[in-house]
Amino acid sequence: MDHREGAAGAKGEKSEKQIVSLAEAAAKINTRHLMDHLVKAVRECLWEDELLSRYTDYFAKALSGVSFPWVKMFKDAPLSTLIDVPLSHIPDSVYGTTRNWLDLPPVELEDFSAFVLRAFDQILLDLEGGGGGDDSKSQVGMFVALAIVLRCKPEALAPVLPILRQNPKYQGHDKLPVTVWMLAQASKSNDLCLGLYSWSHNLLPLVTVSSKKRCYIPQSMDLILQFVEEILSRPRAPAILVDGALREGEPLIPLTSFEILVRLAFPAPDARVESTARVEAIYPLLKDVALSPDMPGGSNAVKQMFTFSLRSARKGIVTGNLVLAEEATSIAIWCVLESVDCFEHWDILYRENLEASVALLKELVGGRWVFRKLSKSPRDTLTLNQTMESFRRKNKRAIAEGGASASLYKEADKYCTLISGSLSRESGGFELSPITVVLAAAGAAAGAAAALVVLA
Repeated sequence: MDHREGAAGAKGEKSEKQIVSLAEAAAKINTRHLMDHLVKAVRECLWEDELLSRYTDYFAKALSGVSFPWVKMFKDAPLSTLIDVPLSHIPDSVYGTTRNWLDLPPVELEDFSAFVLRAFDQILLDLEGGGGGDDSKSQVGMFVALAIVLRCKPEALAPVLPILRQNPKYQGHDKLPVTVWMLAQASKSNDLCLGLYSWSHNLLPLVTVSSKKRCYIPQSMDLILQFVEEILSRPRAPAILVDGALREGEPLIPLTSFEILVRLAFPAPDARVESTARVEAIYPLLKDVALSPDMPGGSNAVKQMFTFSLRSARKGIVTGNLVLAEEATSIAIWCVLESVDCFEHWDILYRENLEASVALLKELVGGRWVFRKLSKSPRDTLTLNQTMESFRRKNKRAIAEGGASASLYKEADKYCTLISGSLSRESGGFELSPITVVLAAAGAAAGAAAALVVLA
């Protein structure tokens, strides 16, 4: 055998012997040596980014000989596997030592955020380049360092989220698994509000690009749902998320994401897919979070929600999706109770959403508790009365003109009459006897007939 072949063989055997698992390499890390390295970095580094680079360098060197199939893992692993990797392989002593150091000054939050984005970039480059095969070693140290920062400093992720949404280089279903992994590390630290915020702002919008066309593949939808299901399954998640429906002044679930959620939970009967039942299961809690009394934007935000709900109710009625129509009507009821300004806004939307308006008026007539609340405020009562009067003028004009919608306007006018009559009572309750209903309906019919005679 040629001596060069022998040398190469010996070198190959030596390299193979140097390859160890992540858990084995991490177990060999001396925590005192680790802390000495980190403390020395604090003394010697002039800039925070240099300090975090020295932090990363330690793990890059300590784990340089690791064989770990993390590139392959991101391609086909479920979230239940992704979420605890790689930290499930890191001893508590190593993690604890690093966490204690990260809590020390002088590193600021913005520096941690810059580090998160820089590390994410490097990991994406490794993934896109194939990473040297399934056992890529080039970024294992960065992989571990980033996971520890995200667990210890989850708030560092928040400033990164808008960049991930807006920059095209972070978009694409091929990048979704590693993106989900990164968001999951931050939410694993029991910051459930940050977890739901990142899901609704960064992951849920990936499901669809318009109300007419869904743009996702089943594997992506599955991973996106796994993320939120894991968050909602945590102890006390309902109380924490509903009470914390706002995060630094922003809603955990913005209106645009809530619209996507409603479309997914209430598709047309022939458009149901395998994931529909999973969305239905999580929808009630997410709806409670989205419909927060402290909604940012106040009355204007509630009016936007009302517009969406009224148009969705109309769409449900017109297309025969009665489940969507019923749900959208219930959201509209919440809106008018939350802000009386929605009644004035409704006046603008009334004719173009006539079918939904009739359904909503019918619900208002049947909801006695609604009027108990609305009639407590003179301003609310006046606004509602003025809106009903405006509706009645529109109704009478449309009835007189005739047309295919005349019967709907007649039904709407009946409900408007009942609502106005109820609010005119001095009592705060909403009491309608059968004879009152009959007389009010007869009065509405007589008024419509008189209008026709005058116009004739």
